Amino acid sequence: MKNPNDKSSAGHSAGRCGQNGVGRCSRYSAGNSGNRSGKRYGNSSGKRYWLKKTVCVITAALLIAGLLSGCAGNKGGKGGAVAITVVSPFDGDDGNRANFVGAYKAYEAGSGNTVEDRAGASNEEWKAKVLADFDAGNEPDVLFFFTGADADRLIQGGKVVSISDIRREYRDYASNMKDSMMPVSTADGRQYAVPVNGYWEGLFVNKKVLADCGIEVPGAGYAWQTFLEDCGVIKSRGYTPIACSLMEIPHYWFEYCTFNNGGISGHVRLPGDSRDDAGRNWAAGLLDIKELYDRGFLPENTTVASDNETAQLMLEGKAAFMIDGSWKVGWFQANAGDIDDFCVTYVPSKGERRATDIIGGLSMGYYITKKAWDDPKKREACVGFVTAMTTDAVVSSFGSLSVTALKDGTSPAGNASSLEMSALAMTKGCTGIVPAAQDMLIPPARNALFGDVIGIVTGAVRPEDAIDNSLAINN
Repeated sequence: MKNPNDKSSAGHSAGRCGQNGVGRCSRYSAGNSGNRSGKRYGNSSGKRYWLKKTVCVITAALLIAGLLSGCAGNKGGKGGAVAITVVSPFDGDDGNRANFVGAYKAYEAGSGNTVEDRAGASNEEWKAKVLADFDAGNEPDVLFFFTGADADRLIQGGKVVSISDIRREYRDYASNMKDSMMPVSTADGRQYAVPVNGYWEGLFVNKKVLADCGIEVPGAGYAWQTFLEDCGVIKSRGYTPIACSLMEIPHYWFEYCTFNNGGISGHVRLPGDSRDDAGRNWAAGLLDIKELYDRGFLPENTTVASDNETAQLMLEGKAAFMIDGSWKVGWFQANAGDIDDFCVTYVPSKGERRATDIIGGLSMGYYITKKAWDDPKKREACVGFVTAMTTDAVVSSFGSLSVTALKDGTSPAGNASSLEMSALAMTKGCTGIVPAAQDMLIPPARNALFGDVIGIVTGAVRPEDAIDNSLAINN
């Protein structure tokens, strides 16, 4: 396994974000275990929006099906139509479920092949099951999975095929992507996954709550101290300042609080222990989360509530702020009563970090498994499937505002909502981008660290002890 302290790994490098939108960023993440989507709640207007968008996406995908049908050779691959199994995190609760289904249905219509859709929820349990299936010889034909340390076992075990090996037979495979932007494995430095789109993490805002509290929507110069003062005002008016489940998803605040204490250069350094500079930055960031908890800025049930429950506070106009990822834009659009009540902006900053320095990158992609590659009947079908699922049109449908490896970038929808436009403005104005620090930890180490967050905020666990315990597991 490659030393996670080795900064030569592109997945662990800090990048500078250009001014032409997030699609022009020059770096990407080594993985993101936070790629989650909230559940759709029973909001009638949100459902109408979602259904309309679903029809549009599926229709558009079917229109390009004819182009996709010949992308991998003869219809149905060598030896006629085949069935391929695909494992992904695009289950029924994922904001991009409709886009995923629409795209693979178009592939089926154009190729004559059949997709066995084995989608699950993107969480640690799902990741563990995927890896266990590979260990048991029950791997799928195509896998949409993380690209950082989570995939090391698959790569070291020879379970997936590299892009360079695929291109020896299919020269145009992933030819619409920038090679320099495609994720590099932390295990061997080669490229395996073809990404759909990347992610950014930002501060979602309920503008209606802020207006009632007499607070302006924060912008590029939002400072941590001002944020704390704003939270005090919001709390005094009877609202919850921050929607967050420390029980289920503490990692967004961990990322930005440690980013605030380490800056761009410090955020991509894995601590040796809690006493070195990086370790002290992590400890300081965890203590900043504890301050938010101690001052009552988090939900009263943050230590026992699910992410879905705390996110609902935003929809119901009971909370002002929430850090989440680019995938959450679709969730808001599917569930918000009035999408104009929400926007996304920069997370408040302190120290060397500027508010316009953000966390983001390319964290997941499509792998073709060695088992499928070695099957002549499935090889061509899998190449055609990945090609169909990573066209410019399909990638744009998954997230026109996200980081992308497409040579021509994504195309924002003509009817973009105010929330989408705020996200576009945020990404265009970013001055720096770094991957999530948690991606330098293997899953058991990451789980141990985040599992101690509740103990840290309640005073039962010292941040330094939690950090050292996690690093001991990681090593």
